[in-house]
Amino acid sequence: MNSQKSWILCCFFNFLIACIFGLLMRFMYLFPLDFLNYSFLLHTHSHVAMLGWVYLIVYVLIVHFFIPKEKSQKPIYNRLFWLTEFSVIGMMIAFPIQGYALFSIVFSTLHILLSYVFCRLVWKDSSKEKTPAQRLLLTSILFMILSTCGVWCLGPAVSTLGKQSAFYQIAIQFFLHFQFNGWFILAILALFLKQFQDKIDEIKFRKFYFFMVISTLLTVCFPIRWFVENDILSYINGVGVLIQLGVFIYFYKMLKPQISTFKSSLDKTTKLVYGLALTSLFLKVGIQLLTIFPNLAEVSHQIRNFVIGFIHLTTLGIITGFLFGILLQNKMLSSNSSALKIGVKIFILGYILTEVLLFLQGWFFFFGGGSISGYFQSILIFSILLVLGLALIMVSIIKLKFDNLEKATD
Repeated sequence: MNSQKSWILCCFFNFLIACIFGLLMRFMYLFPLDFLNYSFLLHTHSHVAMLGWVYLIVYVLIVHFFIPKEKSQKPIYNRLFWLTEFSVIGMMIAFPIQGYALFSIVFSTLHILLSYVFCRLVWKDSSKEKTPAQRLLLTSILFMILSTCGVWCLGPAVSTLGKQSAFYQIAIQFFLHFQFNGWFILAILALFLKQFQDKIDEIKFRKFYFFMVISTLLTVCFPIRWFVENDILSYINGVGVLIQLGVFIYFYKMLKPQISTFKSSLDKTTKLVYGLALTSLFLKVGIQLLTIFPNLAEVSHQIRNFVIGFIHLTTLGIITGFLFGILLQNKMLSSNSSALKIGVKIFILGYILTEVLLFLQGWFFFFGGGSISGYFQSILIFSILLVLGLALIMVSIIKLKFDNLEKATD
């Protein structure tokens, strides 16, 4: 367990760094810094957030919940974790300096190769019971491997058609779609279902699972439609989005018999973050429903505020919300710590305020209203809350680590 505490601290360190890069980008809108390249910072921010925070904390929780104790103690898991962190630190250094170039590509490729090793380990070591959570986990891993096909297409796409080509853009979108909606969301739902101690109706789960996979596969047509003029893609996405709506209504029905028992075991902070995660999930499904309307589907990727707002809704709201909930529920974060409670609340406040502002500004652009006055100043101030909240959470983790060390030495 000790190594897992260091792992969790390391993941939060990555998350904090990703947030600081995000804050720096918002700072640069007001005070341009000539020695920094904005798009290089954007690459750093997105890679560290996705591969340093989400990927690694999911790694920690999968090892904790799905790998039997005697197997999870094997040195390979610890070595693999720190090797993966080494690739993340490589990206943290290389991306701000050179953007997409030799060293950043080497480190991001290393990360993918290490993730294959992780997939192989989980496939081999996780329990062989066919529980609902287990099935979701293994499917999420298949989606992760599928998503990387997009990355392997980038080299050929650049050398044959160039970075502006539809092929190149589609390869990126393919990777992102299956990373977020396949690998991350399914892995997180697997971890969440694990909290229900496998008391889930098998028949209901099968229906949920089948349609969940179908909707994930169909909705990849949405980003492809941005680069390929074809109405059939819009119809396929429409079907995928409607199935997804049904899937999450069904998800709620499937868990309903267990919900009151589940809620009674949670403290206030845990309820708050799970509430945030489920609300964000509901909003994501709602926003994707709007893309059925052609004019909204068109602006969804042209108005940058909508794009950023939607990405943050998925990463900060749904994914991070569920992750925080699982960590708190299982006492992997000290829920008694006042620094942690305040940190979580400040983080959530920063998330809600930045989301409201991003979508509001997006609607202003959509209706031709121009820029909201003081928009850049406000979003910078709200983003400071995200960094501050995370810093307080990290303080509580470090304090807990020292307290445990003192107890051990006494």
